[in-house]
Amino acid sequence: MGKSYWIFFILIVFFLGFYGVSFYWENLRGIGPALQGSPDDIAKLIENAKKIRQNTTAMPLNIPREFSISIFAKDLNGPRVLMQDAAGHMLVSVPQEGKVVALPDNDRDGTADAVVNVLAGLNKPHGLALRCGDTPQCTLFVAETDRVNAYDYNSTDMKAGNKRKIADLPSGGNHITRSLLVLTPPEGDKLLVSVGSSCNACTEDDERRAKILVMNTDGTGMETFAFGLRNAVFMAQRPIDGKVWATEMGRDLLGDNLPPDEINILEEGKNYGWPTCFGKNIHDTEYDKNIYIRAPCMEPFEMPSHIDIPAHSAPLGLAFIPEEGWPEEYWHNLLVAYHGSWNRNIPTGYKVVRYKLDPDGNLAGDKGQNPTDFITGWLVAGRGLPLPAQASEAALGRPADILALPGGVLYISDDKAGVIYRVAYISGL
Repeated sequence: MGKSYWIFFILIVFFLGFYGVSFYWENLRGIGPALQGSPDDIAKLIENAKKIRQNTTAMPLNIPREFSISIFAKDLNGPRVLMQDAAGHMLVSVPQEGKVVALPDNDRDGTADAVVNVLAGLNKPHGLALRCGDTPQCTLFVAETDRVNAYDYNSTDMKAGNKRKIADLPSGGNHITRSLLVLTPPEGDKLLVSVGSSCNACTEDDERRAKILVMNTDGTGMETFAFGLRNAVFMAQRPIDGKVWATEMGRDLLGDNLPPDEINILEEGKNYGWPTCFGKNIHDTEYDKNIYIRAPCMEPFEMPSHIDIPAHSAPLGLAFIPEEGWPEEYWHNLLVAYHGSWNRNIPTGYKVVRYKLDPDGNLAGDKGQNPTDFITGWLVAGRGLPLPAQASEAALGRPADILALPGGVLYISDDKAGVIYRVAYISGL
């Protein structure tokens, strides 16, 4: 009996070990850049660059020659969502520290003067939204992982108070970030809340999961805006037509090239497919083996993606480029931050890309040349030397959110390097 037990135990251990090695080999060989520490301090690399307006050997990030890049703020512990208040101060959520901070640049030199704690002691705050009138007093909405709170916020002194909970949200599970967007007219004064799925692929027990929810700004009237969205972490409203666009991360463990990550244009009441469909209405037969009366994954039952993104790129922040201060060829283009893969054997992402759009919001021009890389260089070898993606071992950083402003300036948060970059257009080049 004892001998049989040990043989059985050894076989189980061997099986589990073999399964673990196989799982790692098939899915996690490229996890290094996401988990390992940075091989160098990107803030120091950029600050020490002799020619910040050019991509020299001293500059770790590659950008178009007509733009400069600098460090707006550093030594932040995982900055995520960016927004500007009524006075022009930067507000940033820092989920790892349970904070929302302000980064004033009062002397307008392109570098934050201080880190001001606006809120602290929160439960993984992520999404931020402001609703302002004609005075410095605004309503600041903050999405924690389990609730949405509203505060009175004064942009003059960067203080928030009069906290009130306006909505409960489901917590835990695989996806814990909650993002916000205040809809502008003509859609009305509503608040959108993105809640990711609790799992990789499953049928959710909580009806609030894998959806974009909509509510009044006082929290009343919560209902589903769009569903079938596994993890639509960031949203943006296109200025031309007011439509809401969202990046979405596709499911894991279908190999290096499936399924595509997505950019979706959200329509109220529509189903975007997860967990049954992905991309351009492709049936996920690995998850869904049922036989339907109708063919699965087809309009008007499920909505296809608007734009497919290479699998596991992990798209996060997206921003539409305004006209003022930007070169005409960039007007109304879309910038998207690819946070970077973790379960792809050859890492992908770790960059900011530019989508050229026509007036209707479709990809413009040669689809083979769209999108184009806007900023690259975060993905590097272990010693900090840039190499092709298939040879990369580490990452200097991971771009998260993008804030594009009039005047030819944009800001990018990096939750791995703990910095916020400032990118500025240099006219005349």
